[in-house]
Amino acid sequence: MTGSPSGIRLRDAGAADLQAMHAIYAHHVLRSTSSFEVTPPDGQEFARRVQAVQDAGLPWLVAEIDGSVQGYAYASSYRPRPAYRFTVEDSVYVHPSAQGQGVGRALLTAVIDAAGKAGKRQMVAVITKSPDSGSVILHEKLGFQYVGTLSAVGFKFGRWLDTLLMQRSLR
Repeated sequence: MTGSPSGIRLRDAGAADLQAMHAIYAHHVLRSTSSFEVTPPDGQEFARRVQAVQDAGLPWLVAEIDGSVQGYAYASSYRPRPAYRFTVEDSVYVHPSAQGQGVGRALLTAVIDAAGKAGKRQMVAVITKSPDSGSVILHEKLGFQYVGTLSAVGFKFGRWLDTLLMQRSLR
């Protein structure tokens, strides 16, 4: 799909990527607050989620470096009600060893572009509030604006967590 000077190759996710993506996600579920799941889904459920996004005509992309999947990102429906049909929520997950190398930025840039081309109008990011969040900085750099905080809406690792809401136009 695309390349970059840092050797990152982006492309649509396929069946051969499921195991690597699932491992990246399981790491984030078990060791971070970037996902509010507390138990990783099994491989079959993870594959169902990927297929559902792709069947909806939305992007689910992987980033490779030297042929190895180092991250993935996708846009999914923000809410199921019909009035929200032009709004999507982004998700970006990067392998711990690839963080800080531009993988997340490359992925999110491509997902923003693909969602706009798919006719979506707004993109929302729901980000766990934490000091010096790399996700907040990434989203700000790509044109997202802070629009609110939901206080103590998640409970993980023995503590209550806030989420920040960020949003950007896709037009």
